Amino acid sequence: MQLEYCLLLAAALFCIGIYGLITSRNAVRVLMSIELMLNAVNLNLMGFSNFLDPTGIKGQVFTVFVITVAAAEAAVGLAIILAIYRNRNTIDMEQFNLLKW
Repeated sequence: MQLEYCLLLAAALFCIGIYGLITSRNAVRVLMSIELMLNAVNLNLMGFSNFLDPTGIKGQVFTVFVITVAAAEAAVGLAIILAIYRNRNTIDMEQFNLLKW
């Protein structure tokens, strides 16, 4: 696979993630958009790793770290969303004013 196709796909995924992050009011949808953006970064890491050094695994190692951080972020984010839902009975992002003065 050529690097250009990989980068175009990653850019499209990242733009879809940014659009979902900006326009969404639902907290679960926001977390899914962040995951989509992280997957676009992973695709870039893998594409550049394969393009620059096909025998090395540096890009794959970084991708595993990014996947690990993304899984931890999703678990913590969902736990926070569940705690807010139990208190407020909504997951609308505009209703999250718990930390405001």
